Amino acid sequence: MASSQPVVIYPPVEDGGRRVRVDGEILGRAFGVQDVARFMQEAGLQGWDEMDVVRSGLIDWRGGGPDAWEH
Repeated sequence: MASSQPVVIYPPVEDGGRRVRVDGEILGRAFGVQDVARFMQEAGLQGWDEMDVVRSGLIDWRGGGPDAWEH
């Protein structure tokens, strides 16, 4: 992962979930922190879980933090 905050979690959308971008690539839509953890694992951070997602400085939460999942 190249930058200091290579992960962006976009604001919730009307039809549910938040887009997840890692190193400039949209990996999909998350519907909770568990989904974000799965995306992080797919990006190479194999040991990551929900608590890592909530505490990480690698993630730029836009439009609300890890507890905001509805529009």
